[in-house]
Amino acid sequence: MKNAEPLPRALKENLIIHDLDDETLIYDLESAHAYCLNRSSAFVWKHCDGKTTVSQAAHLLQREMGVPVNTDVVFLAVKQLRRHGLVDRTGNPPQVSRRELVLKYAPAALALPLIASISAPAPAQAASCAMQGQPCGPPPCCVGLNCDGICFAP
Repeated sequence: MKNAEPLPRALKENLIIHDLDDETLIYDLESAHAYCLNRSSAFVWKHCDGKTTVSQAAHLLQREMGVPVNTDVVFLAVKQLRRHGLVDRTGNPPQVSRRELVLKYAPAALALPLIASISAPAPAQAASCAMQGQPCGPPPCCVGLNCDGICFAP
């Protein structure tokens, strides 16, 4: 991937997307994974339209963040977005090291892209036990409680 190449297209099907003040939360309905994109990662993802170039995205991100940003920051965001399956995987993956960028951008580290990912529990796991005072048919009572139609402390 080179500076004049367009960013890949963002994948948005089967996703629930929720924008907050400084981050974007994405839940993938198919894989049951949740992602939290910081401000710079979300900004790059939103500009992944197959038209905006890496250089243009870097310029726009610098203006948005108010700190010096070069194309390496955009490359790192795209690399992370690809790893998490949030953009199209066509083309060559960008080659950039987060460690090198942290050292290079230490004063402006908040501009570095970051994506946190977790696997959401299956519905059966999320409701695996009933609390005290709740009916104790399936699911069973939580550990330490007994069942007599209603979960209660012994």
